[in-house]
Amino acid sequence: MPQIEDVASFLPQVFWLVITFIALFLIMWKIAVPAIANTLEARQKRMEDNLDKAAQAKKEAEETLAAYENAMAEARAEAQGIINEAARLMSEEAEAREAEMAEELGRTLAASEAEIRKAIDDAMEHVRDAAVEVAGAALKRLTGDAPNEKDLGRAVDQALKAQG
Repeated sequence: MPQIEDVASFLPQVFWLVITFIALFLIMWKIAVPAIANTLEARQKRMEDNLDKAAQAKKEAEETLAAYENAMAEARAEAQGIINEAARLMSEEAEAREAEMAEELGRTLAASEAEIRKAIDDAMEHVRDAAVEVAGAALKRLTGDAPNEKDLGRAVDQALKAQG
């Protein structure tokens, strides 16, 4: 460094160094540092505002989620109520149909039983007539005489009563 070797110019160089340092210090102190500080404060304020906005948005999202969940719970409860009501109505309708069909089947069964009783009575009458005829033919063949119809009818009636 050639400046340090020349002692005669050493004092003016130190003087201008001090003046330049003071000038730069004042410029930094009054202009640059406050501008940097203001920028940092503005940045910090923006970050805090953004954090506040994010917290507010989170709170709103949680409220919206809670409202959504409540609405879903209400919708599920309403749907369950509708399903239960539909099931009850279908059950009542099925019971009514079942009662109607049971009544119709009862009438049909009663009519069928009456027909069966009539057919059995008719068959028994024919069986009685056939039994009287067969017994008469058997006696005539065995004895050679025609039996009395009244006596033969009473004997067949007694035999049928004893079996039935």
